[in-house]
Amino acid sequence: MARAGAAVSLAALSFLLLLLAAAATATAAGGEEFAFSLSLSRNLVSDWSRQPNFKLQNFSLSREDGFQLLSRPADATRRKLRERTGVRKKMEIVQQDDEAIVKLENAGIERSKAVDSAVLGKYSLWRRENENEKADSNVRLMRDQMIMARIYTVLAKSRDKLDLYQELLSRIKESQRSLGEATADAELPKSASERAKAMGQVLSKARDQLYDCKEITQRLRAMLQSADEQVRSLKKQSTFLSQLAAKTIPNGIHCLSMRLTIDYYLLSPEKRKFPKSENLEDPDLYHYALFSDNVLAASVVVNSTIMNAKEPEKHVFHLVTDKLNFGAMNMWFLLNPPGDAAIHVENVDDFKWLNSSYCPVLKQLESAAMKEYYFKADRQKTLSAGSSNLKDLTGLWEVDLNGNVNGAVETCGESFHRFDKYLNFSNPNIAQNFDPNACGWAYGMNMFDLEEWKKKDITGIYHRWQTMNENRLLWKLGTLPPGLMTFYKLTHPLDKSWHVLGLGYNPTVEHSEIDSAAVIHYNGNMKPWLEIAMTKYRPYWTKYINYEHSFVRGCKISQ
Repeated sequence: MARAGAAVSLAALSFLLLLLAAAATATAAGGEEFAFSLSLSRNLVSDWSRQPNFKLQNFSLSREDGFQLLSRPADATRRKLRERTGVRKKMEIVQQDDEAIVKLENAGIERSKAVDSAVLGKYSLWRRENENEKADSNVRLMRDQMIMARIYTVLAKSRDKLDLYQELLSRIKESQRSLGEATADAELPKSASERAKAMGQVLSKARDQLYDCKEITQRLRAMLQSADEQVRSLKKQSTFLSQLAAKTIPNGIHCLSMRLTIDYYLLSPEKRKFPKSENLEDPDLYHYALFSDNVLAASVVVNSTIMNAKEPEKHVFHLVTDKLNFGAMNMWFLLNPPGDAAIHVENVDDFKWLNSSYCPVLKQLESAAMKEYYFKADRQKTLSAGSSNLKDLTGLWEVDLNGNVNGAVETCGESFHRFDKYLNFSNPNIAQNFDPNACGWAYGMNMFDLEEWKKKDITGIYHRWQTMNENRLLWKLGTLPPGLMTFYKLTHPLDKSWHVLGLGYNPTVEHSEIDSAAVIHYNGNMKPWLEIAMTKYRPYWTKYINYEHSFVRGCKISQ
């Protein structure tokens, strides 16, 4: 009993010491309340020690626990509520996290279904670098080594390091043979890595003997300037060659034209006539004027128009060509008539009224100096472009031109294809009559009101400007500038879907834009019948050609 009593006394003493420690932090104002609680606590300890089943337990209380024992019942209730609220919030957060994880997992599963498993190997992180067909780190390393080697050869020779000079030249030749035309590491020979290491050793030796930061910088700058000049020269050469290619006729089309011409002139005069000649001057029909010297391009325009027309029998084509292609054009459409539509072909050289007394341009061409200027090979000329019709065009006849003569799609943007890009506004005749910010428009698909044309004397206006430009002070070359001037304030802007341009030079034209167009225009140098054509736009043109035709197959014209 003495040990039990001692133990109880010890426990009571510990508890009292804890309470005294808590009391030390209390304020004077709360002293009486604390004294009451302390005396109550003493009684409670005495009562606990007298209980028959009382056993000493090892426990410890923190300072906060002491205060909790002294708190009021209302405070304890609020504390419990706060604890319950905290637990509930934690459970809600955990639940939200679980839901978010489930959503992410589901999204990942859906994305994985869209992945083509056949190409997963190409993106493997464990794949060896030499299996990546686009890896070119070794190619770039060898090129960089050759650049530095060339610089060090100049420095070595200038400082009489002839042995090092010869060694650098030898390594450069070896690297050139290994590199060749390779653009990827997979194209390099097996010996390339050894030669790259050998070059690296020579460059390290050269750096130790010749390195001069200022001089190397000057050499690199000189090489950069030389490379820039080469790029500019190659761009000029590329532009010239692309223009030359655009003006040439492929062998297949030339063959087609020659064979058709021969067959045409072997026909008797009775067989050279087209049917439905009574439709040629019927004002109630839909008339098209087509100017071309390319048999295949002309056939695409006619075929695409007829195939997409709702009433092909109401369409009439007036095709104008030159003397060289007159027989071929006639023979082609005699062999391949445009269905129920009417067509006839005319030779521009038979237009006797089109002479120098009528047309100022032809009069100017009688001058030897003007001939040299207009036909000089190094001057850029405006070229006619092929087109293809994807929809019925009869809706153009329903467009109200609002008293204007010309209907065309405008081509100007924020700062390009405006009048100041085509005309010389330093000339008072231009500055006083035209707005430099006026919008340009596209040739290639135009709607003309011939009655308004006659009323406003459009031909006279055109000739007047051509006469004033005899000395080329108003504009340089091209057919568009005089057209812009002639139809200034007389052009009605058509909706852009009628005429989509740029398929001969602009690779950013969207297929959706093409599919919604009525006419697509291959303006630019990359015509669809040339090898330099953009392949993604070519099918819109080739689908209107019958490559099984005996003449086409015989001249080896293929898609």
